[in-house]
Amino acid sequence: MPEVKVKIGSREFEVSCQDGEEHFLHSAAALLDAEASVLASQIGRMPEARMLLMAGLMLADKTAGLEERLKHANDKIATQEQLITELRERPPVSEPVPVIPEQVFETMAEIAARSEALAREVEEKLQA
Repeated sequence: MPEVKVKIGSREFEVSCQDGEEHFLHSAAALLDAEASVLASQIGRMPEARMLLMAGLMLADKTAGLEERLKHANDKIATQEQLITELRERPPVSEPVPVIPEQVFETMAEIAARSEALAREVEEKLQA
């Protein structure tokens, strides 16, 4: 089991890990170090245990926020997938969907009737 040295909050720690997991340990330590650095800049020097506890709590808070966002995103995806399934299962439309409102057809028919009446009147006047 390899021993890896990591630096957190300007302090070095020696940690054991599984073979091939050194990269993950360094990444995790870097996250913890970033939080510890924020604490050190805001509060100043503090006992090692308190620094690690506070940095861990800050990471846990961020993780909880990300988990909540992930849950919300998964719920939204599930809703969208359900909608897609419902839309795919709908029977195909057999008759055309009217795009023009019925009132327009009625108005056009009335205009056509008036036009025909005027045309008849003009013809009658021309013949007379």
